[in-house]
Amino acid sequence: MEQDDSPIRLPDSLTALVQADLDPLSLAELETRIAVLEQEIVRTRRHMERAALQRASADALFKR
Repeated sequence: MEQDDSPIRLPDSLTALVQADLDPLSLAELETRIAVLEQEIVRTRRHMERAALQRASADALFKR
């Protein structure tokens, strides 16, 4: 099996986020941006944990 070396394709919203020009932003705006992104990371990790628990429950149910 060949390894896929192509770059990860991000959804348009993430592409826009990582390509946004940060130069015009003030320090306060940059701090706000970081705070919002940190909150989104926490939310995403919680969702991943719930998904993993649901998967483990489903696996346990069907392994009986």
